[in-house]
Amino acid sequence: MIKKISILSLMMISSQLFAQTIINRDKEISEMVREVSADSLQSYIRTLVGIGTRNTLSTQRDPKRGIGAAKNWVLSKFNQFAKSSNGRLSAVIDNTSYKADKRRVDRDIVLGNVMATLKGTDPNDNRIFLISGHLDNMRTNVMDSVGDAPGANDDGSGVAAVIECARIMSKHTFPATIIFVAVSGEEQGLLGAYYLAGKAKKENWNIEAVLNNDIVGSNHSNETNIIDNTKLRVFSEGLPIYEIEKNAKQIRQYGWENDGKARQLARYVKEIGERYVENIEVVMVYRNDRFLRGGDHTPYVEQGYAAVRLTEMNENFNHQHKDVHVENGIQFGDLPEFMDFEYLRKNTAVNLANLASLAKAPSMPTEVKIEAKRLGNFTTLTWDAPKMGKAKGYYVLMRETTSAFWQKKIFTTDREMVLPISKDNYFFAVQSVNDSGNESLAVVPTATRR
Repeated sequence: MIKKISILSLMMISSQLFAQTIINRDKEISEMVREVSADSLQSYIRTLVGIGTRNTLSTQRDPKRGIGAAKNWVLSKFNQFAKSSNGRLSAVIDNTSYKADKRRVDRDIVLGNVMATLKGTDPNDNRIFLISGHLDNMRTNVMDSVGDAPGANDDGSGVAAVIECARIMSKHTFPATIIFVAVSGEEQGLLGAYYLAGKAKKENWNIEAVLNNDIVGSNHSNETNIIDNTKLRVFSEGLPIYEIEKNAKQIRQYGWENDGKARQLARYVKEIGERYVENIEVVMVYRNDRFLRGGDHTPYVEQGYAAVRLTEMNENFNHQHKDVHVENGIQFGDLPEFMDFEYLRKNTAVNLANLASLAKAPSMPTEVKIEAKRLGNFTTLTWDAPKMGKAKGYYVLMRETTSAFWQKKIFTTDREMVLPISKDNYFFAVQSVNDSGNESLAVVPTATRR
């Protein structure tokens, strides 16, 4: 039975819609963010560069050079952090055989992802939040597995962010599980990510969010010469292909073209990242990835998971997929000296804040509905409690249909709300929130005529 709302309550809600919103930071998350170290990130990257090449086709047996040495070094870092985790963090190299495909793999190889799992403390909470970067790199010729390829930014930066998040977060506890992974085979066709996403789907992993970091450590573009370390892009698909055909009619009726799982995650990344990290703007880009290109989040999107790509604002193509050389006075090659480690620190902190906020929050509210049995200028929303974690209350979110992100958040301890706002003109969603102010991902309502 939906409660009637008083005139006084309507006036209070109306004033809330246009009042200044004060958002508090979770103290524990703020402390973790402050621990992120530019010096640590630089040391990880210089070690990776010192391995010589990390091409997926390179040697697996040399203890100091090649993809095998790189995998073992990342594993050793994860195992080092595990010692401070009271048994919660465990790490493995998840290997699988991959047959030559005669495209970007010219011989049979062992494909390996380095994974560290920080087990959640709530036995009833099976949610997983995953952060990734790709360990492999390439020269101008992607099949060159012998020559040196520094791969400092692409994607030493993403792997360094993963390692630093694991270092800091392994000393803390979270109700949900967090997986830190350095994947192989990205340059060969997203091979490691496709393997892991497929495995997760087959084994019914409850992955609620994937943050893929690829090229997140340089602030200086070539050609345009823009220098800016205050912006970070997050790429997200509006609606994954697998949903469009089967739900085309519903998508059209609800106007859901901009409300797929990945897009909701991107909005969350923007809000939480800017809440906890100073002097950074998270810029939402309405594409799954850069123009005509792809990344390791795509296999997860294709399996129905919420996944986004985080990447620097201004790419420098002189320092991507290039052999190290000087041409016409210009230095080419993906070298550490072209990186901004303070910028990488901020981008890593955006990841950490989001992972921590998601893993601490209750799960999403269930059965989120918008009443549609009659026309009118009021909007009635109802929902049920989350299945995992304890909710102190809920945020009802709203935005104009042309807005990129949520504009208003109204807190309530009820599981229903009646708003003097037309559902014709706004989109709505609901989040669960706990005692420490950590919010779940947002859930958009479906219609009910009851």
